[in-house]
Amino acid sequence: MINRRGALALALAATTLTAACGGNTPQKSGGPVTVTVWSWKPASDGLAAVAKDFEQANPGIKVDVRAVGNPAIWDKITIGLAAGGKGLADVLHIGIDYLPGYMDKFPGGLADLRELGADRHKDAFAKGLWPTVTGKDGGVYALPWEVNPAGFFYRKDLFEKAGADPAKIRTWDEAIEAGKALKEKTGAYLIGLNKPAAGGVDMDFYQSLLQQQGAFYFNREGEVTLSSPPAVQAMTLIKKMNDAGIVADTSGENAAKQLISSGKLAVLPWAAWAVSYIPEMRPEQKGLWRVMQPPAVTAGGKRAAIVNSTHLAVAGASPRRAEAYKFIEYALTRPGVVNKAFREGGVFPALTAAHADPAFTAAQPYFGGQPALKPFTDALAEGADATYYSGDYARALKIAGDAQTKVLLKGADPAAALTEAATLLAQQTNRKLAG
Repeated sequence: MINRRGALALALAATTLTAACGGNTPQKSGGPVTVTVWSWKPASDGLAAVAKDFEQANPGIKVDVRAVGNPAIWDKITIGLAAGGKGLADVLHIGIDYLPGYMDKFPGGLADLRELGADRHKDAFAKGLWPTVTGKDGGVYALPWEVNPAGFFYRKDLFEKAGADPAKIRTWDEAIEAGKALKEKTGAYLIGLNKPAAGGVDMDFYQSLLQQQGAFYFNREGEVTLSSPPAVQAMTLIKKMNDAGIVADTSGENAAKQLISSGKLAVLPWAAWAVSYIPEMRPEQKGLWRVMQPPAVTAGGKRAAIVNSTHLAVAGASPRRAEAYKFIEYALTRPGVVNKAFREGGVFPALTAAHADPAFTAAQPYFGGQPALKPFTDALAEGADATYYSGDYARALKIAGDAQTKVLLKGADPAAALTEAATLLAQQTNRKLAG
């Protein structure tokens, strides 16, 4: 996915900014109410498709979906919130890595949807998501739209040449052993990582290992957990892979795509979005790829993890909050509607009831006839823990990335590197280190 995390720390530090244009302005009375929506492609295509149906069912409301773009949308939302809501759209598409910062830094900037009845949908979404849209005050500041469980996409042909059976891989340690055979017999690396973090921090794989253990950079109380046993275990696994020579360096523009094209990456530890992205990226590799849930970090541990999600929120300053909420409730809480958005915009639904659709168990020719979406619905049925990003996620991401680079390029001890990183993160954020 496009990296949209780095600008958050700088953006949220702003206190006086120019308002974004084209959003929350009064409307003339007498005609239909127009609700504006900010999103990005292709997700905006899904929203636009269901907006037409919504308008037919609600003739007094028009919906104007605008593809603002990613990452441009984060600057526009941040500027609008800093300006007290001036210029914001009524409905805002927000990633989980930004939502906590907006809730913390701009009280009242997003509408508390409890006032509009959102609480009745509390149990409708994948486990682990509702806590992420709930503020410290108990307010509900968005409804979940997209969920991306972790996956393990692998080249079936390469595993066969290496004599390795993915079905027998239950832990990442077992995956490492398979990786050694892959490297020896096919020349392919197990995974790729941007080792020097050139052009941006590459922490998605590390974070997924944390999330499989129910851990992250912060706990629910806001304490720093970057040096916790799960954090050290995750980084130790990455070092073990690197030391075994089975991690490719994917720094540099298009490095990963080139390795994938040449058959030098056997596994892509990507999330559900890759079910559509891999066929688009490499159509000529049809039939070679398969997907399963990722191995567990420890024997008997969880294989499920929600690596990211996106949500729809209502601007607190919007004079059309009721109409805006009516639209997002329509779009996100009805299985048929949210699945239409999925078909048109590729957004994997967070709504649990949506997964009963036959599309989620349908065979996909690109993946050799495998029902490629099923591993992800199975993971969500297993249940994933909530991830607490906090308003300091961008800072944590940078510090954790620096620690990973030390481990990968300088051979640093994972525990020592993470202890140093956790101390620095606590100092920079005025947070406590978790005991």
